[in-house]
Amino acid sequence: MKYASLIIVFLFFINADAQTAKDFAAGWDKQHITKMLPSNMRHADLKTNLGELKKLGLKIEEVGKSYAGREIYQIEWGTGATRVFMWSQMHGDEPTATPALIDMFAYLQKNADKQWVKQIKKQLTIRAVPMLNPDGAELFQRHNLQSIDINRDALNLQTPEAQLLKRLRDEWSPEIGFNLHNQQALTTVGGTFNQAAISFLVVRGNPENKLYEAGHERNRRLTAVMMSALQNYIRGHLARYVDDYTPTAFGDKFSDWGTPVILIETGALHGKDERFLVKMNFVAYLAALTALADGNEKTFSPINYDFLPNNTSGKLSNFIFRRANIIDPAKPEEILAADIAVNTQRRRAAFPAPNYIYNIGDLSLKRGLEEYDAADFYLIPRFEQVRVGALGEFLFYKKSRSVDWTSKNLEKEFPPDAIFSTGKWIKGEKLFKKF
Repeated sequence: MKYASLIIVFLFFINADAQTAKDFAAGWDKQHITKMLPSNMRHADLKTNLGELKKLGLKIEEVGKSYAGREIYQIEWGTGATRVFMWSQMHGDEPTATPALIDMFAYLQKNADKQWVKQIKKQLTIRAVPMLNPDGAELFQRHNLQSIDINRDALNLQTPEAQLLKRLRDEWSPEIGFNLHNQQALTTVGGTFNQAAISFLVVRGNPENKLYEAGHERNRRLTAVMMSALQNYIRGHLARYVDDYTPTAFGDKFSDWGTPVILIETGALHGKDERFLVKMNFVAYLAALTALADGNEKTFSPINYDFLPNNTSGKLSNFIFRRANIIDPAKPEEILAADIAVNTQRRRAAFPAPNYIYNIGDLSLKRGLEEYDAADFYLIPRFEQVRVGALGEFLFYKKSRSVDWTSKNLEKEFPPDAIFSTGKWIKGEKLFKKF
């Protein structure tokens, strides 16, 4: 009994420093160093954050330049034999992972005295390239300044950014890669209408879709680790990215060249801002790296990854106005009763995002993140016709009103009961029943 008690106490001390997803999330809340919304970050903001990391003692190296001559940097941390390579924002308008990486390295450095951090440092060497496409990030566009998608330049290597990424891989031969992206905000999970806040893909890297090679098996387990950590916060909002082999894409080629890759695609979650998903990425990265360093990933079943529902699209819109009575200014005598779906384009948070009509008709099989019953109102476009592709800017009038739809100054002569503009209600929202 005495020896059993000693064993129990000994095990307690071994596990006392073990970290949970809750610990990581709380750690981000208290110690993250990035301050702005990811979509507002530019190259100068990255350099400011990297300066903060340097002050903490991290190794920061300029490893190349973009097409426009902007510096591209690599962060390195750890001394272990297992080499982990992470890169973000090869698409300039996909920014969430960039601050997540900055915050992750800051957190590891600030907590260097903790046993679990010492274990990661001893077992792993982590290198990361945040903002591989600084020119695209500056303009908030997908492509680089040659109008080339860097993630489709793995074979031709026409862009300096792609050349750099391949060189960094070839010179170091990392054993695992994390390819960090953003997907469309209206991506959904399987057969549900749930937004896919984060989607994973364990990249096979061969056209034959060979399975169960050692690196891919490990990556499936690591993905299961990240799934488990994120279930605490975004249960029902995790999915699997499309598993198509693309021979010109870096994720596939990295895996083919000997660095099996985990793709992480961040979507959106209605009611949460961008920084919440920065935190979710932070939690996922640390969960994976901790499990890789202490060997705990071997206790996770790769089958958990296989059960992830696939991404789906086309089922969800930002806004749906149900049973609207649509007025065509050119033919005001013809009233169309229909649903209208409006989608919001991706933009920096600092700028108003345009909203466009995505669909019109019977949308009973579709869902909106926000839905309004417009059955008791006439809907007329604020600036142009109601058609797919037109701006989603609407004036609403109660059906009980008499309005001259041919008026040249409709909004002034007949003040509307409600106005929907730039993705929000300017007036009258309380008049509508929300579904």
